[in-house]
Amino acid sequence: MSSISDSTKLDIGNDARINSSQYLTFLLGGEEYGVDILRVQEIKGWDNVTQIPNTPDYIKGVINLRGAIVPIIDLRQRFNLENSSYGPTTVVIVLKVINHEKERTVGIVVDAVSDVYNIATDEMKPPPDFGGIDIEFVNGLATIEDKMVITLNIDELLNTASISEAETAAH
Repeated sequence: MSSISDSTKLDIGNDARINSSQYLTFLLGGEEYGVDILRVQEIKGWDNVTQIPNTPDYIKGVINLRGAIVPIIDLRQRFNLENSSYGPTTVVIVLKVINHEKERTVGIVVDAVSDVYNIATDEMKPPPDFGGIDIEFVNGLATIEDKMVITLNIDELLNTASISEAETAAH
């Protein structure tokens, strides 16, 4: 009888892992945001970028990352937050973005990396309806250790025509 109980516990444990996702969280303007850790390719300190003319302010430019041209997006500006000077904790999170079955690499500038959290599917709450305000890039909200984490859909957030134009101009 104890072997049945042990196998049931094992199945419950596997179900818990299957019904959750890991998120890399970062700070931006005092708030904590999360992205699916499976999309994170690397985290690097802030460095200079090559600016591309005629791109929106939130596109800081491009970098050459091991032969690949990677557009760099300042999320503070993308979210219309107050500008802040880059400091020692400012980092670029390099992400894999999927658009119409095409993968590309995009970097986002954030204030600091925070933590990695395992968030169960049932702990994720849908984003609120703001009535006409576009927040399609918000996957959901989760409360972790008495703080709210906003999880982002990077495919929606980083798939704009402007970013594609920056990539094309850099080639």
